[in-house]
Amino acid sequence: MSDQSVPVRNAISPAEGTAGYAEAADALAVQYEEVTFGEVHRDVLKLVPAEPGRILDVGAGTGRDAAALAARGHRVVAVEPTAELRAHGQRIHADSGIDWVDDVLPDLTLSRHAGRFEAVFATAVWMHLDAEERERAMARIAALLLPGGRFFVNLRHGPVPDGRHMFDVSPAETTELGAAYGLRTVHRSERPDLHGRDSVRWSCLVLQTKDTDSSAN
Repeated sequence: MSDQSVPVRNAISPAEGTAGYAEAADALAVQYEEVTFGEVHRDVLKLVPAEPGRILDVGAGTGRDAAALAARGHRVVAVEPTAELRAHGQRIHADSGIDWVDDVLPDLTLSRHAGRFEAVFATAVWMHLDAEERERAMARIAALLLPGGRFFVNLRHGPVPDGRHMFDVSPAETTELGAAYGLRTVHRSERPDLHGRDSVRWSCLVLQTKDTDSSAN
């Protein structure tokens, strides 16, 4: 795998959900790297695939999670539509073996990365999508997961920062939407904000596909 950003065949139109991230990329790069993969995902670490496999990190930011997953032996495709954050990630995690891609939900073309994944991560991403986009995104992610594959999603709750495009998405809505696309909820928990913001809290969900491939039936 390469640490070079791989452009998709057609230019990606800037998504509304990326608003404000390019301008704040320098500060966000520091903030993202202040906490570890283990801290952010501590409640679901036991559900992360133990055997090396193929993992997709959507909205990878600086690649903190992608690098930690690569260090566990996984082949990681890191999707990040904000060029400034991708640049920080390629610098910070230059030797990680992450395959960086400029792409975006809900359509997530992944034109040069055909095939499915053992796991998909969407950390602090889902709340940037409106209701119609969330439905399209869930359908896409369900199609990208292998039988028994898991979708790790963290939902942010709290005041919307200035200049951001964000919605307060409930865990209940997310689990119901997942169920509509064949994903059952195997974990749900809540945690405080790791950056000490009292007004912000997080929901941590893991949704899983069936252990058999229904398309083969």
